[in-house]
Amino acid sequence: MPTPSPPADEPWTILRLIHHAAAFLKERGIDSPRTTAELLLAHALGLERVQLYMRHDQPLSAAERAAFRELIRRRLQREPVAYILGRKGFWTLELDVGPQVLIPRPETECLVEAALSRLAAHPPGRPARVLDLGTGSGAIVLALASAAPQHRYFASDVSIAALATARRNAIAAGLGEKVLFFAADWLQALRSDAAPFDLILSNPPYIARGEIPGLAPEIARFEPVLALDGGADGLCCLRTIISGAGPHMPGGAQLLLEIGAGQRAAAAALAEEAGGYDEVRCLPDLAGRDRVMVLTKKNDCGKLASLVQESVLKTPVRR
Repeated sequence: MPTPSPPADEPWTILRLIHHAAAFLKERGIDSPRTTAELLLAHALGLERVQLYMRHDQPLSAAERAAFRELIRRRLQREPVAYILGRKGFWTLELDVGPQVLIPRPETECLVEAALSRLAAHPPGRPARVLDLGTGSGAIVLALASAAPQHRYFASDVSIAALATARRNAIAAGLGEKVLFFAADWLQALRSDAAPFDLILSNPPYIARGEIPGLAPEIARFEPVLALDGGADGLCCLRTIISGAGPHMPGGAQLLLEIGAGQRAAAAALAEEAGGYDEVRCLPDLAGRDRVMVLTKKNDCGKLASLVQESVLKTPVRR
């Protein structure tokens, strides 16, 4: 049964509208209805969320209510709140997001934590070279660059629209000169004789193609399929990265990959098949689920671990 409107002689204040909208969203099965109502109303009014309660008894104009109703309508269509707002918090950053990029998830911060742990152990005196494959919004590489700015960062994506978003986020975060972004289909643009990377990491697509239509509408209908589709078995992109990363890392370097539920054994098997890794570990997320695969490159005594070339690309790409 729909939530009744307040009596006509009672004003639509901020607090009353939040209560009404939250009940309305809950009845229609929308997750976190109160939080959603607050976020959307703050956005409609151009306020911070906390300011809603500082102005809780402020009456709203017909135009303000109409703007809020439009946002509610979009959410009822199951459009993600992050796309409606055009932003999403990740790590310590506030990132621009849109349908051209995957919405950063809290669990991906486990990948950032694992990378920072690796960087903290990097020998002093030479910045580590770090590569983020499939950067999307730039969430991972920008989190690293903000927390450990002494290192050198590179990030790629096959989507030009995603790269444009990542560059905007880098500039907004004051990190526009810290990351070199370039277009690439995983590792294909890298030169075989370029300086190796001390750390390569990625949150690649890992959902089996046939499972995508059954995901929540917010994901299946709105997020980019390119960032979700891991092929028929969900392992296509993981397979490409694991098999191709070795030649671009010196001995002792690490490859960090976010994986999906139940993919630990399959990812470990891919590492065994690829060869070149002498240690494979898996780190859990806060829910205890396998989340980050850590692959350590075997030491190769017959090959120099450090090269002097600065270019990482087969062909130069303008920033």
